[in-house]
Amino acid sequence: MSKILNALTIGAMVLSSPLALALNNGVYTITSKHSGKFLQTNSALAQDGANVDTWGPTYHDTQKWLITHRGNEQYSLINLNSGKALEIYQFSTQNGGNAVQWEYTGNATQLWTIKSHGNYVSFINANSGKALDLYEFNTADGANVDQWTYTGNDAQQWKLEKTANVQATPYDPSQTNGKTDHWAVSGDTFTHDPTLMYQNGTWWQFYTGDGIPAKYATDGLTWKPIPAVFPSGLSWWRNYVPAHNGIDVWAPDVREYNGRTWLYYAISSFGKNTSMIGLASAPSIESGQWRDDGLVIRSTSSNNYNAIDPDLVIAKDGAPWLVFGSFWDGIKLTRLNPETMKPLGQLYSLARRTGGIEAPTLIYRQGYYYLFVSIDKCCSGLNSTYKIAYGRSQTITGPYLTKSGKRLLDGNVELFDRGNDRWPAVGGEDIVNTDVIIRHGYDATDNGVSKMIISKLNWDSQGWPKY
Repeated sequence: MSKILNALTIGAMVLSSPLALALNNGVYTITSKHSGKFLQTNSALAQDGANVDTWGPTYHDTQKWLITHRGNEQYSLINLNSGKALEIYQFSTQNGGNAVQWEYTGNATQLWTIKSHGNYVSFINANSGKALDLYEFNTADGANVDQWTYTGNDAQQWKLEKTANVQATPYDPSQTNGKTDHWAVSGDTFTHDPTLMYQNGTWWQFYTGDGIPAKYATDGLTWKPIPAVFPSGLSWWRNYVPAHNGIDVWAPDVREYNGRTWLYYAISSFGKNTSMIGLASAPSIESGQWRDDGLVIRSTSSNNYNAIDPDLVIAKDGAPWLVFGSFWDGIKLTRLNPETMKPLGQLYSLARRTGGIEAPTLIYRQGYYYLFVSIDKCCSGLNSTYKIAYGRSQTITGPYLTKSGKRLLDGNVELFDRGNDRWPAVGGEDIVNTDVIIRHGYDATDNGVSKMIISKLNWDSQGWPKY
């Protein structure tokens, strides 16, 4: 846990205008100067409208807040337990307007300016201009929090303690090896549902198979195998997927975040949504020091979604999200806790389609989130009909639209890659930064064997991807 706000790091905050604090995005606890109690959502409730109060330290996620800069010196405060935003109820501008939580929309009553008081801060509501206030200077557990005319008194001052960073993986478009279109890969080119990452001068790939198989290429072209991550599987997988064979792992996804490498993966069986997504992590891929971080999310026959095909997404503001899903009710999205990299808050629906939709990959580029999905039938060699479709949205939760403006949630798709004579079916895509795409294709010149295809991802003048 980091040091108190006034000793975080030099330059972590600056005065951008009189008393207006520029704060680094991150997870914080917020403690009342007057009472020493922590700002929290009452009883760890998750629903819209749940009351915000103060309580002695429990160190539960309901006492932690993801603080994110939203522009114009304004910030949102998202509760780490519920995924809901701190707001003043019903846009009240009156003294005593109550503090509650609500699904984040970015409206003014959910935005706050942060004013500096040395070791403490005040939060000023963008809608009302009033300060977040400990009501009637109450020091008891459960004391209510409201807004009041700003005076800077102790009931309106709060101490911030940062518990986790929020940062994005650096974008480096120079790592495309100068290839203009498709890379001439060789060596061990077999893959299925691949994920690709460039780290410490080497390209790394993980893919569907026993124990999460992997390979590497220093130039991105000549591929060699390395040992699987969990060659004997993990015994607890069968607790969630009893029909699992013990070692088969689907559609891994690898990304670096906050200085650690995270590997999400799926455990399932064909045609069923009794599935789970698991997580492993390591200091780096090259270290091979993989830690089992356990269950991320599961689904059963009682759910309308399928917990497979995970993809770690870094949002525009640097916050982590996870997109996943297949068939059933389609593609889902959830926030991730930056401390645990596990889900928080509600699930959002991004895309649906009868006849097959899965393998989502989601990236941010120049004002838009781009969602790539695989549609139709995989895993049948030359009888496969896999294709890659896509859409985009200006907000991470959607709605995602095709080029012609139709919603993916309504079952609409437009194709990005339909394959060709050599590769009659392609899918299971993954994107590195915004400029390299990997997918598997069934090779018509080799009896339909599933192989890697890597290409530079280009962009047209309207901001749509192309080869």
